[in-house]
Amino acid sequence: MSQIQTARRPSAAARRTGYVIAAGINAVLLWLIHGWPGWDAVPFLTQDMPRALVAIDASLIAGIVANVIQVWWDPPWMIKLCACVTLAFGLASLIAVYQVFPFSFGPGFDWALLARILLILAIVGTAIALAVTVIQLAARRGMRS
Repeated sequence: MSQIQTARRPSAAARRTGYVIAAGINAVLLWLIHGWPGWDAVPFLTQDMPRALVAIDASLIAGIVANVIQVWWDPPWMIKLCACVTLAFGLASLIAVYQVFPFSFGPGFDWALLARILLILAIVGTAIALAVTVIQLAARRGMRS
């Protein structure tokens, strides 16, 4: 006989620890981008990078805000809502990076083509994840009505 196992939700302390760590990682990324060493220390990024930074910053800040909210209040529907918001901001930042394409790679292997392919895959994957999460949130809402 097979038993159906249901996923158990981690403890509140474990969830809160995860939210704090995630918010901290996003804050560190913001500091690394704008503080030390700064985005301009990366040799293959061009002077066009600031045009994409607004969207990248918004995505990181949305992640920080979502995780701070979830530290204090994290019912399952709120987790899905925060995921929708952060996925939407992430998608916008990926599209901005693709449009600006602030990369300059040296001669040899076509790194630019590989970067574009990876960005397209990330955009498609994020769009799918966003659609699935919106549907899950709507279905959860429908079950409560």
